[in-house]
Amino acid sequence: MLKITSFNSMGVSIRLVLAFVSQKVIAELLGPSGVAQLGNIRNILPMIESFSTLGVFNGIVKYVSEHREEEKELQKLFSTAFVYILCASLFAFFVLFFGAEILNDYIFPNQEFSFVFKIVAISVPFIALVRIFNGVVNGLSAYKSFVTINLISYVCSILLLIVMVLYKNINGALIAIAISPIVQFTLVAYFYIKVIKDYVKFKDLSFSIPYKNELFAFTIMSLVSTFLGNFVEMYLRGELTNKIGIHDAGNWTGMTNISKQYIMFISAILTLYVLPKFSTIKNSIAFRKEVLNIYKTVLPLFALGMLLIFFCREWVILIAKSDEFLGMKPLFKWQLLGDFIKIASVIIAHQFFAKKMVIQFVVTELFSLIIFYFLASFFIESLGAEGVVLAHFIRFVLYFLLVVVMLKKHLFGNHAIKG
Repeated sequence: MLKITSFNSMGVSIRLVLAFVSQKVIAELLGPSGVAQLGNIRNILPMIESFSTLGVFNGIVKYVSEHREEEKELQKLFSTAFVYILCASLFAFFVLFFGAEILNDYIFPNQEFSFVFKIVAISVPFIALVRIFNGVVNGLSAYKSFVTINLISYVCSILLLIVMVLYKNINGALIAIAISPIVQFTLVAYFYIKVIKDYVKFKDLSFSIPYKNELFAFTIMSLVSTFLGNFVEMYLRGELTNKIGIHDAGNWTGMTNISKQYIMFISAILTLYVLPKFSTIKNSIAFRKEVLNIYKTVLPLFALGMLLIFFCREWVILIAKSDEFLGMKPLFKWQLLGDFIKIASVIIAHQFFAKKMVIQFVVTELFSLIIFYFLASFFIESLGAEGVVLAHFIRFVLYFLLVVVMLKKHLFGNHAIKG
């Protein structure tokens, strides 16, 4: 755990520096309105990423970690995954390419960005393959390879984004985000190919779905979380734009962008360490011990980092954005508090993925999103963007309590754990 955390910290630190540079360029050239528009396309890509693989990423991680020495089981798993990719990618391509104008009118009203959806449509199979390849490497817990290659991919994507923003302004930024999956696929395929070939016997893959039942749970969990989560974000950005103004929408999007940069740190730990580890745990004592170990390693680091960000928030805004974004200052308190509770929550909530606890996951996720949707919509009227981050904090306090209740037999007492 400590090795992964320290190695991952180096990678995330470099990514944070690059993210600050790219966000600075975007903020200076596009302002809050441009940041808000980019926020919508950034919400769309995870939805496509999830749908193009039918949400089986966490399933790949789980079953590769469990069957890494069983070639026949892995072939069944990968055959199912590639059939899913083929069918979902074709469907997504047709919807995005031929429905580009309709999607543009809904997401970017009064603006012409339909070309972006057509570019994304072409990127869909690359998005899916990168996701599957990353799932294999995560399942093998090859954290050094994962962090290194993803860092290289991120550097290339950021450079592409900066160049395109300087060259074509908002259109360039949207194009760069849309084609970055192709760049990532090229790099991932080049560097991972030896590892992938050792475990994925492409010539032995069949057009069949023997793992459909095992992966179905992950499909439901991923689609609920990714689709609804990003849809709610897009809706609230639209509400802020319509009721308060695009400047406030840009400030909130800028705040979530900063938040997502440090959340990257825990995301890698969750997929590289937590999910594979939880998948192998068979009793509540071992689970409780592992959770405490993760908390003792991760939470103090985040607490210190978040305190530093909070007390230096004006500098963070001026360095990462511009003085146009100083309206973000009141947002930091509730966003940081909410993110800390979120991290504590998602660590233990990964037990839902590890043990395929579909009903518990869907209930907690829907509860979380519904609370956020209604509270944020209510607070926007009186508090603007600050109301959204206040809703974010309340949401994750309640979510954490519900997750603990759902996992009480895993967290307390001495019980066998199925799955």
